[in-house]
Amino acid sequence: MSIIEKKAIAQATAAAGAFLLLSALGSAQAQDKTYTMKFTLPTLNDPSHVFAKNYAAALEKDSGGRIKTEIYPASQLGSIPRQIEGTQFGAIQCAVIPPEFFVGVDERFEVMAAPGLVDSMAHGQRVAADPAVKKFMLGLGADKGLHGVALFMNAPQSVIAKTAIRHIPDFKGKKIRVLASKFQTVPLEQLGATPVAMTLGDVVPAMQQGAIDGAVGCIVVFTPLHFRDAAQYVTETGQPAVYAIAEINKAWYEALPTDLQKIVDDDAAAQQTAIAPIASEIVEKARKGWTDQGGELISLPPDEQTDMMKTLSGAALGVAKAKPALEDAFKIVTDAAQRTR
Repeated sequence: MSIIEKKAIAQATAAAGAFLLLSALGSAQAQDKTYTMKFTLPTLNDPSHVFAKNYAAALEKDSGGRIKTEIYPASQLGSIPRQIEGTQFGAIQCAVIPPEFFVGVDERFEVMAAPGLVDSMAHGQRVAADPAVKKFMLGLGADKGLHGVALFMNAPQSVIAKTAIRHIPDFKGKKIRVLASKFQTVPLEQLGATPVAMTLGDVVPAMQQGAIDGAVGCIVVFTPLHFRDAAQYVTETGQPAVYAIAEINKAWYEALPTDLQKIVDDDAAAQQTAIAPIASEIVEKARKGWTDQGGELISLPPDEQTDMMKTLSGAALGVAKAKPALEDAFKIVTDAAQRTR
């Protein structure tokens, strides 16, 4: 072997060694790198907040501290639209928000808010865990900067009112606050009420001033936020169900090492399962808190509840059929509701 050949081999060996050393250093640096994960949500001390806290704790533990979490409940990072935009564009890494608020991203997100879909908390959690529903709902927004990781039922909705609603005819003529979704406005109109789109923060003063007679919302909001100051009566229609979806900034997720991506997905799935009994406990605690504050919880007579469910389900189907994409999404979740009922 010539001197030139020996020199070439030595240089190649040195280069290979340097490459391996740099690769090892790069791998070590990747293992040492930490990733900040900001959580945002509009509520406080409800199932969504508990989910966020438990998910964040699991991520820090299972990542060995490589994921550092920060939680901002009660809309500390802005209004719900700003929270969603922040998550899409990377200023926020995870949002835990009812899916219907993501309609600006994809109108199919609101399908989980269809009234008449589920008839109990347990049923609602089974629908959320259905493989077809999870695949569909968590895949929405993938082309708009989002990566869905969890879906769960937060609470059933009720109707708070200044005058007791004890029977279906009692809805007639009442002005009821709702979200600006036909899944809420059309069913209420069929019950004889006038829906009024309004943000949750405006409900108490609007009731106190007589601008509205009541509002659709959750007992897990009514009790801790002292809606009892404005009204005494809550009619537990259970409709529609309020779900929460955990959406992660897709670019942030894809920049994670593969092992951390798996932790992010696996811990979300585990916490989705774990929140179910906790959510039910929080709802029951809020119900007791309402009566402790002097409020009254009302149930419609069983036959009227059945009739109302038929009316709401029919109205929801009509809303879905008006838009082909929404109709297909509606079929996915209603089929799952039938399978899991």
